[in-house]
Amino acid sequence: MLELKDVSVGNILRGLNMVIGRGEYVLITGENGAGKTTLFNTISGIIKPDSGRIILSGMDITELPPHKRSVWISSVLQDPRIGTIGEMTIAENLYLASMRRNSMKRNDIAFFKDKLSVLEMNLEDRLNEKVRNLSGGQRQALSLVMATIADYELLLLDEITASLDPKNSSTIMNLVNKIDRDKGKTCLAITHDTDRIESFRGGRLSLSNGEVVKS
Repeated sequence: MLELKDVSVGNILRGLNMVIGRGEYVLITGENGAGKTTLFNTISGIIKPDSGRIILSGMDITELPPHKRSVWISSVLQDPRIGTIGEMTIAENLYLASMRRNSMKRNDIAFFKDKLSVLEMNLEDRLNEKVRNLSGGQRQALSLVMATIADYELLLLDEITASLDPKNSSTIMNLVNKIDRDKGKTCLAITHDTDRIESFRGGRLSLSNGEVVKS
C-alpha cells in the first residue's frame, strides 16, 4: 500500500492525500503542470516534500534518499536510454537489475530467457548483444523487464510510451497489462497520451493544480 499524507511541494503539490492499495494498478492523468512528474519524483525521493509523509507498505520513507527507496521502488522512465546501459549486453543489464535486491543476485541465463520470452521480440536469443543495438521499443521493453525482474513493492511508469511510435507504444502497454499482478505489487503510471489511456487495465486518478480531483 502507498499512502501520501498532506504532501506539499512548493506550489505544485498542495496537501496531497492519496491511498493506493496493495496490488492496485492506477493511471495518473492530468494536464501539463498538474503535478504528475513532481508526484513521481517525490515518491521516488528525487524531490523532498516541504511537508507531509510518504508511507510504503507500512514504512515511512519520507526521509529516505532515492538509492535506499530503490530497494522497494522500481521505475521506468520516458527515455529508455536512462534505464539501460548501451555499452553492456542484454544479459549484463539484466544481471545488474537483478542485484537491486540483496536477496536476488543471479546470473541465470535460463531465467533471463524466460523473462524476455514474454516480450515476443526474440531478445532471449540475443543475450550477448550490446543494448545500444536495440530499437527504442526493444530497449523500453527491456527496461520494463529490468524494473520487474527483482522483487519490489511499487512500480512507477513515467510516460513510458512518449518517445515511441504508435506500434511500439501499443506493444509496451500490452506488456504493462501482462505484468504479473497476482503477487500483490502496486503500480502507478502517468501519461499524456490519451490514445494509451483506454488500453490501461486499472484504475484512474486525475490531478489538477497538485490535487486529486476525481477517481
